[in-house]
Amino acid sequence: MIDLPVISANLTQRKPNWLRVKLPVGKEYAHVRSLVDTHKLHTICESGNCPNMGECWGAGTATFMILGNICTRSCSFCAVATGRPLAVDWDEPNRVANSVKLMQVKHCVITSVDRDDLKDGGSVIWAETINAIRRESPETTLETLIPDFRGVWENLDRLLSVKPEVVSHNLETVRRLTKEVRIQAKYDRSLDCLHRISESGVRTKSGMMLGLGETEEDVIEAMEDLLNVGVHILTLGQYLQPSRSHHPVVDWITPDQFLKYKQLGLEMGYRYVESGPLVRSSYHAEKHLFTF
Repeated sequence: MIDLPVISANLTQRKPNWLRVKLPVGKEYAHVRSLVDTHKLHTICESGNCPNMGECWGAGTATFMILGNICTRSCSFCAVATGRPLAVDWDEPNRVANSVKLMQVKHCVITSVDRDDLKDGGSVIWAETINAIRRESPETTLETLIPDFRGVWENLDRLLSVKPEVVSHNLETVRRLTKEVRIQAKYDRSLDCLHRISESGVRTKSGMMLGLGETEEDVIEAMEDLLNVGVHILTLGQYLQPSRSHHPVVDWITPDQFLKYKQLGLEMGYRYVESGPLVRSSYHAEKHLFTF
């Protein structure tokens, strides 16, 4: 197998041209932007400064984060604050559902911080948020990007019981780099989580960041592992370092290499593969509904 070239990162230099994005424009985007500003709504799209915000909002897709903004884990790639989270806000499901209704979201993606401090891992709020959105916006479809619940599978089952259309759990990186990149996570526990999701009969999705120092062989191994546990949808995108205190970018992965991974994934048997420098977990999420 011939490796396509990657470019070693030098953070004192500008990012490659393929990582530049156009400013968000369009009628649908302007409408959502106005609602967000007027009603002071909160989306990860905005707070995470996602490069695809304009495109996703224009397609009627938005991503919300629940269970606060302080995570109990300290992954070296993530910009979310680590520490002791605040108490659970039991009205949060209703507020998120109201935001979805006001924004007229067609496809809603919900994610959360890890709440290892909670016996239920936050799964009760997860289930109530899904149910609240369904009450307020019954036509809205749902994707949940979930934690691993520390392997307490009754908490995963609680979420699966309310049947979101897509359930996603990100592997984030290859086996060899997991201990370095996802300090409190376990590669095989993530695979077990995804296998249980797939066995429940729901569309199962996972994603990885590239450019952390993995080889092509590492990536292919992870793709095979994910496929073997029943993952249907795969996303691959370029890792970007949030600050100097986070894991460095080791390589800029070229668009051609991303295309190669996409073609390989489809040949392997994935039903849908999003692979490109600017791809994030929820990119084109509305299209993932049609995988089967």
